[in-house]
Amino acid sequence: MKINVLGINFDALDPKQALECGASLLEQTGFHYVVTPNPEFILAAEKDEEFRQVLNHADLVLPDGIGVVYSAKLLGTPLKGRVPGVEFAEGMLAELDRRGGRLFLLGAKPGVAEQAGANICAKYPNLVLCGTHDGYFKEDKPVVDLIAQARPDLLFVCLGAPRQEKWMAQFGPATGAKLAAGLGGSLDVFAGTVQRAPKIWQKLNLEWAYRLMKEPKRIDRMAKLPLVLFKAIGVRLSGGRKEDA
Repeated sequence: MKINVLGINFDALDPKQALECGASLLEQTGFHYVVTPNPEFILAAEKDEEFRQVLNHADLVLPDGIGVVYSAKLLGTPLKGRVPGVEFAEGMLAELDRRGGRLFLLGAKPGVAEQAGANICAKYPNLVLCGTHDGYFKEDKPVVDLIAQARPDLLFVCLGAPRQEKWMAQFGPATGAKLAAGLGGSLDVFAGTVQRAPKIWQKLNLEWAYRLMKEPKRIDRMAKLPLVLFKAIGVRLSGGRKEDA
């Protein structure tokens, strides 16, 4: 079931169901991709039609942001909760480990993907890390060819939005991967260069506040959370829905 939140069609899944769908996509033929929109995505997609279409054509659209969950509730069409991209990624790594599948990591600063890969392999020794590449590239074809030669089952694309989503939609099929997921800064988390909020902050849906406390320069980005909520309230009061075109 899809739920429209200010123009983006989210899958109404809890974290367990999202992982089940991800595992199912790994079983299917052809290329599939997953996106994890937060309030920033929603606002950017209002001004970028290509971005909005790429998000809405994804095989899985998961709400990675408590602002998305609150907005859906305000619109009267609640989601089942937040599905953090990094947690979805962790679950998919466990699934890939169970299968002995192949993983490629794309994105972040030079050296980060390699460290993330080393940490992942230490935790999930049955999966195969078939390649890595940083996100600082200007020509796409050599990177696409490198991934295709590595023959991954699962591809993590961590280039930041909207670049990573547009990249998956355009180049994903040529990589030969079965499933790609756009995961922003997740490689930094797996590499250990960025720490997630303590569990209690996550449980209280205050991970955004913890990150703001650690990185005050994020204030401009965090200000977009209430803006999305105000937009949802406005749509609800007007008696309408901002539907996908």
